Amino acid sequence: MELTKVFTEEQFEQALESWHWIGLEGKVPVLASLFGDVILRAEDGFWWLDAMEGSLTRPWEDADAVQAELNTVDGQERYLLAGLAREAAQRGLSLAADQVYDFTRPPVLGGEVSADNLGQIDFVVGLNIAGQIHEQVRDLPPGSPITGITVS
Repeated sequence: MELTKVFTEEQFEQALESWHWIGLEGKVPVLASLFGDVILRAEDGFWWLDAMEGSLTRPWEDADAVQAELNTVDGQERYLLAGLAREAAQRGLSLAADQVYDFTRPPVLGGEVSADNLGQIDFVVGLNIAGQIHEQVRDLPPGSPITGITVS
């Protein structure tokens, strides 16, 4: 099972529009996980945009380090949610070329990280919505009640 997807420059650009607040300047999208997370290349290394957590980190120095880690079982679980992707596929949840898996109720809003909480969504729409949600809740203290989210 292929655990990553490549999208067009335009798709990446549209999907990442709502993530401006996280600091994507100088970073170029390379590929995405089946859950819409994105690996980005920059002069200082390779970055990981975690759409579920709403975070941006630089775990890799170069492309070889990315490949080496994603070739391991631990790396596939940590970054690509391989087990969850396989479970979704086994349940018959297949993805069209422009789709990724999406949590019906996002974990940041209290949803479970489980196959029971998965659906499919267009990559551009899903990642853009995730960025909007994370921007709206990022400054809330842990455990704060969330009474409303606006998606444009």
